[in-house]
Amino acid sequence: MSSDVRLVLCGDESVGKSSLITSFIKETFVPNIQSVLPPISIPPEFMSVASNMTMTIVDTSASPQERQSLNREIRGANVILLVYSDHYTSERIPLFWLPYFRSLGVNVPVVLCANKSDLVVDTDSTEVILDEMVPIMEEFKEIESCIRSSAKEHYNVNQAFYLCEKAVLYPIAPLFDSKEQKLKQPAVAALERIFFLSDRDQDGFLNDKEMNNLQLKVFNKRIEPLDLEEIKSMINRTEPGGVTDEGVSQKGFIALNTLFALKGRHETTWGILRTFHYTDSLSLSDKFLYPRFDVLQYSSVELSPAGYRFFVDLFLLFDKDNDGGLNSKELKALFAPTPGLPSSWSKSQFPTTTLCNEGGHVTLQGWLAQWSMTTFQDHKTTLAYLGWLGFESSDRGGTTDALKVTGPRRRRNARPKVGKVDRNVFSCYVLGAADSGKSSVLDRFLNRPFYPLYKPTIKPRIAVNSVELQGGKQCYLILEELGELEPAVLDNPTKLDECDVICYTYDSSNPDSFQHIIDLRDKYPQLDRLPVVFAALKADLDKQQQRCDVQPDAYTRELGLSAPLHVSAAWTSSLSELFVQLAEAAQFPSTATPVLEPEEKESTMMPVAFASSAAALAVVAIVWMFRTSRET
Repeated sequence: MSSDVRLVLCGDESVGKSSLITSFIKETFVPNIQSVLPPISIPPEFMSVASNMTMTIVDTSASPQERQSLNREIRGANVILLVYSDHYTSERIPLFWLPYFRSLGVNVPVVLCANKSDLVVDTDSTEVILDEMVPIMEEFKEIESCIRSSAKEHYNVNQAFYLCEKAVLYPIAPLFDSKEQKLKQPAVAALERIFFLSDRDQDGFLNDKEMNNLQLKVFNKRIEPLDLEEIKSMINRTEPGGVTDEGVSQKGFIALNTLFALKGRHETTWGILRTFHYTDSLSLSDKFLYPRFDVLQYSSVELSPAGYRFFVDLFLLFDKDNDGGLNSKELKALFAPTPGLPSSWSKSQFPTTTLCNEGGHVTLQGWLAQWSMTTFQDHKTTLAYLGWLGFESSDRGGTTDALKVTGPRRRRNARPKVGKVDRNVFSCYVLGAADSGKSSVLDRFLNRPFYPLYKPTIKPRIAVNSVELQGGKQCYLILEELGELEPAVLDNPTKLDECDVICYTYDSSNPDSFQHIIDLRDKYPQLDRLPVVFAALKADLDKQQQRCDVQPDAYTRELGLSAPLHVSAAWTSSLSELFVQLAEAAQFPSTATPVLEPEEKESTMMPVAFASSAAALAVVAIVWMFRTSRET
């Protein structure tokens, strides 16, 4: 909604447009005024409807000489007050004015005003509206409302301008189909989502407490018991069965808002919609879904305690069968107020990416791990879903209260410093030769059974789960097998910046497997800036001597790293040790980053050079002293 709204008065000459404006401003009739008044701005504090809106009232002339100016003002209008005063000017409304607006491509609300009612004797206002105005309103849907007025007697003048304010602030057109006499589908969809979020216990009804909570949220006041009973009676008269002993049903809630529209009280519906951050187009505001959230370079984003609590509560609320997992039906119900599963989840074939129970239903641990990964990879997606799912901050900070920014991560081309990385979510690329066992590592990370049949990984795979560290603290580890995208990812500095640790894997029973790691490190020297862990997989099979210039233990020793960890998919303890070691390498990168040879030579040769120089100087001094003593 614009903070400056332009109300343009249109109509034939001498219908009283300027008199209406002066009567509204002066609150009394002013005779002998100029034919066209200059624009007048009304500040928010003088508006009839409480808002931050400034209204500019624009007078116009219908003379042919002023047609260009009239066109410009109509095209810039947010609402039009279309005035007539007698039979001739009333006939001009449907024959000229309304088609003229359409010809200019203008689609704004119009308030129809029959002025100079003081000149019409003994005519019932209702009859005038029914006979003159209703047929026009039925033909031209852009007419929001109509009214009779008299600038001379200051009759309904304020009400006419109030209707214009209301038409801008609370437009009926997006909500209601006057021909069908029902709410439009986008309005129904928005109200169904609001009902869903207000139904805290998810029993399909708004009980008295939930109705009062909604009233407090929207209008900051409670519903009196008698008023609540009257509302229920209204619903049942319109929608039989819309109210039961359990409360107001979804159909009853829609019927109630339909009644508001029929009775001209659609500002109530707009109050509900705007409290839940809907725009005039009945879409959620981008500022609500994607609020400003500053993240420093090389920092990452994680869920805050409030964010984790929200997703825990959501899981428990929708696990209707209490089996500790969300099945497809429960997930569909949970994501009902959203566009569906996040696209990144669908692309990675959720829930195969996280921990599930025996029935294939995502567990609470897996649910939290999935959201931890989503927040780490794309916090804007998490922010949007927090909005769609109804996160409310106790500190009124909005959805950003569910997130937190961590300290800076590792900087590209900078050797990690000694110390701990204060984060809880880490990314790990699993690299190694084909058939070295990378997929088995991901499967076992999610407690999936081991399948000995080899199946090459073409598309990238991802797995996320929690890892318990020493002292009982937990962190989340994201394992990625890159598949055919491996060269593109390893050549991409941005993608490497997102990685915290690399797991180099080789098949300890295949003598040609370790050479792949050597070749990989030679091809991508930028990998040496990352912490690494070497894993000798398939350790339950016969160990083979590797066909390479240096054996794995010596190779890792030259890099200043621990020897490869011997792991087997059949040995659960060895897998657990691997995952802990990966998480610790990410937390303490300086302990697991390769010692590069150029830096080692540079650091060790300088002291040797200084020592050699000192020794040479000492020898020269001794010889000089010996010769001096002989000469004397």
